[in-house]
Amino acid sequence: MPKTIRYIEIMDTTLRDGEQTSGVSFSAAEKLTIAQILLTEVKVDRIEIASARVSDGEFDAVKKITRWAKSKGMLGKVEVLTFVDGTVSIDWMIKAGAKVQNLLTKGSLNHLTHQLKKTPAQHFAEIAKVIALAKKKGIETNVYLEDWSNGMRNSPDYVFQYLDFLSTQPVKRIMLPDTLGVLTPDEVTEFISQTIPRYPAIHFDFHGHNDYDLGTANVLEAVKSGAHGIHLTVNGMGERAGNAPLASAVAVLHDFLPKVRTGVVEKSLYQVSRLVETFSGFRIPDNKPIVGENVFTQTAGIHADGDKKNNLYHNDLMPERFARQRKYALGKTSGKSNIENNLAQLGIELSDADLKKVTQRIIELGDKKEVVTQSDLPYILSDVLDNSVTEEKVQVDNYVLTHSKNLKPSVTLQLNINGLVFEEHAQGDGQYDAFMNALRSIYKKKKMELAVLTDYAVRIPPGGKSDALCETIITWEYKGREFKTRGLDSDQTVAAIKATQKMLNLL
Repeated sequence: MPKTIRYIEIMDTTLRDGEQTSGVSFSAAEKLTIAQILLTEVKVDRIEIASARVSDGEFDAVKKITRWAKSKGMLGKVEVLTFVDGTVSIDWMIKAGAKVQNLLTKGSLNHLTHQLKKTPAQHFAEIAKVIALAKKKGIETNVYLEDWSNGMRNSPDYVFQYLDFLSTQPVKRIMLPDTLGVLTPDEVTEFISQTIPRYPAIHFDFHGHNDYDLGTANVLEAVKSGAHGIHLTVNGMGERAGNAPLASAVAVLHDFLPKVRTGVVEKSLYQVSRLVETFSGFRIPDNKPIVGENVFTQTAGIHADGDKKNNLYHNDLMPERFARQRKYALGKTSGKSNIENNLAQLGIELSDADLKKVTQRIIELGDKKEVVTQSDLPYILSDVLDNSVTEEKVQVDNYVLTHSKNLKPSVTLQLNINGLVFEEHAQGDGQYDAFMNALRSIYKKKKMELAVLTDYAVRIPPGGKSDALCETIITWEYKGREFKTRGLDSDQTVAAIKATQKMLNLL
């Protein structure tokens, strides 16, 4: 790599700091899976996976990850938060098989004085003992300066006194956290620019929080000012407003600092984002940069038109970079180009007159706040143009749903496929599960393939009563393609059955 190119280490702390998101707790198996993907697919340089001494579950997770990492030659990339507690954290790490500790210490005089009630000399002496013990036991040490941001604001003499001491210790990295997410980009520039030249032999990481929504901006300034590494979390997970988000920060560094490189594989960012969303239950906002559901969706018709005319509305954030696709939303702001793009993806071409009719119907639906998807287009075409574009070859003729106390729910289903009637009875964990089991039995006998259900969502109007209409939205995957179908009924299960019948006809 040319000398003019700076390599920036990316340390992902989703499994430690990110897990401090309120209500989030990963199982040991989930932690192992996330750790494996981060190191082998996303290719971050390091991962911080846990805090020492927290729980038996945390200990089990660390043992699983360290055992796997050792077998892959990656044990040096796995880090654990430890404490200035004599031998306790070190003993915990040895039993867990970890080899890199991130020692939590006080980076501001305020924290030191009021939380620990100790002098700098006392704190430094205790830290030196822990670092020496770690070295003796074959454990590498990085050091966190907790509340460093306020330390630089209010007690910089203490911070530099502490850094002078650490520069004499066998420490690999010093980590500078904006613990409360209070720094402005200008302050990040000022504080790191004061620090890096003073200690040219030391590797410094910046750890940004997002309380003012400045996490990504602060990461950019930290790297511009000379930081050697940054700490990030998948989907910006973390305590309070979270941490600087992995996907956004990496994209910003790659696009705005041409002399900076990371090892992160951009095409894997969306994959790990969805995985963490699933395991954590922490939903990604639709407008979350890079990984949100809508961020590569053009809604305004003029934008879709511009895409066809020399990519007038494109920037460097192309969806293909992140293994995603451009989409064109359908609604009241849709123009002809939006609809043409969606029809083209379905292999459908309309005359100008027919396209005008379909466009008008979609605008009408949008005015009623109804959501229109690409999967709805064939039905709209059939309705508007009065043709057989989507002839319903599969129909649910009849069904009987039963739900009784202490008995498994069951269904008797009568299905019509191209005029042939099939009947099947099945049980399941719920009425819809029983319906799907009966449907699978019919399709198995016919040697036909069903789409796989990947997500199931239910919506009712705010303040809706017991007889309110219910919209069931089901996401399916079929031969590598994802699509959604919707059903509307006052009964949730019936709405799901209607959505499923749409799926059967789309196949």
